[in-house]
Amino acid sequence: MKMITKRGIFLWILSALFVAGIVFLSVSFVSHGDEWAMKRYNRHLYSNGELIGAGTIYDTNDKILAQTKDSARVYSDNKTTRKSTLHIVGDPKNFISTGVQNVFDSKLTGYNIMFGVYNIKRFGKGNDMKLTIDSEICNAAYKALDGRKGTVGIVNYKTGDIICAVSSPSYDVNNVPDDLETSEDYEGVYINRLLSAHYVPGSTFKLVTAICAIENIPDIYERTWECHGAYQPDAGVEIKCNANHGGSINFKDALAKSCNSAFAQIAIELGEEKLTATAKELGIGSKVTISGAINSYEGKFGVENAADDLLGWTGIGQGETRIAPITMLRIVSAIANGGSAVSFNIVDDFANQAGKALNITLPTNKAESMSPETASQIKAMMRYNVQEQYGDSKYKGLNLCAKSGTAQIDSNENHNIAWFTGFMDDEKNPYAFVVVVENGNSGSKTAGPIANKILQKLVS
Repeated sequence: MKMITKRGIFLWILSALFVAGIVFLSVSFVSHGDEWAMKRYNRHLYSNGELIGAGTIYDTNDKILAQTKDSARVYSDNKTTRKSTLHIVGDPKNFISTGVQNVFDSKLTGYNIMFGVYNIKRFGKGNDMKLTIDSEICNAAYKALDGRKGTVGIVNYKTGDIICAVSSPSYDVNNVPDDLETSEDYEGVYINRLLSAHYVPGSTFKLVTAICAIENIPDIYERTWECHGAYQPDAGVEIKCNANHGGSINFKDALAKSCNSAFAQIAIELGEEKLTATAKELGIGSKVTISGAINSYEGKFGVENAADDLLGWTGIGQGETRIAPITMLRIVSAIANGGSAVSFNIVDDFANQAGKALNITLPTNKAESMSPETASQIKAMMRYNVQEQYGDSKYKGLNLCAKSGTAQIDSNENHNIAWFTGFMDDEKNPYAFVVVVENGNSGSKTAGPIANKILQKLVS
């Protein structure tokens, strides 16, 4: 009897282990089935390491950016489009990790838990994808960069739809350069500079300092600061200004003229806790997520126990802060949209090969960045920047609100990072933008004209 009891217990244990194994495999299959299906040894999806089983990728105007023909991946028939959308679409071998072919590979191939990749066997390719980007605007942005390293991003700040996301250098997937891996001209070619680059923000960060000041210094608009070409903090090294502003300067003019002396003093008065809190509220130190799946560089901001000179340098955008351009794009989008930064999106929809829309819901991450009152005040100051400093005539018809930045990397001004960011205050054309040019000298002189050229095409 005892032997039968022991055998019964043993069988119960075996049965329990068997059931647990089935449950584990089932959960693993549900959770990771798409990852297993997307392995490069799956010949239904890959050939020589290149994805071939995906559906067609279209831009917002239904122009083909990539498709599968005769078991091969074929890209746009326009050379400039292949270059300008490379970092959006992705390369054939998925070296560009943020490309939609890599991030949404299982959706593009039509994988689902019930039928696997049956659609590829049936139709020869998976689901089609329509993007929010306009390839013609991307082409204009790529041409405007003119071979210089940098990036251009444009988003509809009401909807969050990304219209343009260009990164340079790029290359033609139909004619891969022999020196792609070795030439300095292609340094960082697999990096989407809009999302993943680590840049010193320069004077564009003065928007963050200004927002913090508006929220924490009640009499900020009645105050003035002294500028004679430099400011010497009580402790640390002298902070040089971009010009001698002739003595007293007010808050509005300090932002318009990008006065380092004034903004260093403001940052020191605000202190590390308030600056850190505002930077965090505006998303510096957090990822920007696009279409619920594509993540940016988080950013770096830290002034803990900083001396006065480092606080001052941080307040003018020359400290240890590092951000991705899309983070700044999100900040100016929030300003333009009354303080609320809508979730960014690059995927419009998916459809199967029978033409049926799949209605795939992608996560959103809407966030409140600042109060409507603060947004309204900083918007007015950015508009004043263009009217009084950059020149409205240079941006004719755009009703532009903007801030330039010239981030110094070393003593050689030719190594500067040129920034220009802002938005159009226009209900019919609610677009925010960011332009960054490496080795660009001056933000307003180098990045500003690029922004104007692209925006003029966008609204024409």
